Amino acid sequence: MKDYLALTKPRITWLILVSTGVGYYFGARLGWNWYTLFHTIMGTGLIASGTAALNQWFERDADAKMRRTQMRPLPSGRLSPRKALVFSIFLSIAGFVELAWGANLLTGLLGLFTLLTYLFIYTPLKSRSPHSTTVGAIPGAMPPLIGFAGAAATLTTEAWILGAILFLWQFPHFYAIAWMYREDYERAGIRMLPVVEPDGESTARRMVFFSLALVPISLLPRFWAMAGNIYFAGAVLIGAMFVYYCWRLLNDRTKVRARSVLLASVVYLPILYGLMVLDRAGL
Repeated sequence: MKDYLALTKPRITWLILVSTGVGYYFGARLGWNWYTLFHTIMGTGLIASGTAALNQWFERDADAKMRRTQMRPLPSGRLSPRKALVFSIFLSIAGFVELAWGANLLTGLLGLFTLLTYLFIYTPLKSRSPHSTTVGAIPGAMPPLIGFAGAAATLTTEAWILGAILFLWQFPHFYAIAWMYREDYERAGIRMLPVVEPDGESTARRMVFFSLALVPISLLPRFWAMAGNIYFAGAVLIGAMFVYYCWRLLNDRTKVRARSVLLASVVYLPILYGLMVLDRAGL
């Protein structure tokens, strides 16, 4: 059971569900519906888990070549590919059904779009182009849109703002991971940007660029009546912190600095969400 659970990447799924919950919160302008909330969260968890498991099934040979992934259930041999595939497909179908019939069809289609783009565009592109990160950020930004659609059965400007924040946040986060494990990615034949350009300068520059771009986008909730001045001040403060850590990496391209960016990104998003939700509750 531990191996089946590991296929679902629960730590990543937890962050996906937080983003989905925030999206639902802002989509529920007419009040909470506990039935649709349950099915939106449950369906997102299932389809996200199925996507993660299918991704490991697709990448089991590459995972066997990387030190950080070679002990996963499939490359280590603890689970057979056939069992993992059946498990993954079951989770994915159950997630789509849960979203489409438990919430609404739009929510189900958004979940299906996320699965298909992640598995059949982003995953194969990883071995071909460093631009896979940009492509992968599209399905990666979908959780708040799924949550919003689950509550409102439509997508408005507020939903796209939440999606844009998550879209931009991913670049410093995943570039930091790619820099830390670039030797692993190179062994597996995955063409992440730090593998293609080993000096890391272009990677660090992009991290600074996207962290800077994230600041004004993160302030938009203040101007769409999604949050107030407390959120605005907090978003400026933690946005400046995020830029600072990325800037340090630009001037000192080491794994230690990359790890600090990764940790900053992990701290940044929950704090931003928390400020947004609490300030909206005050409004």
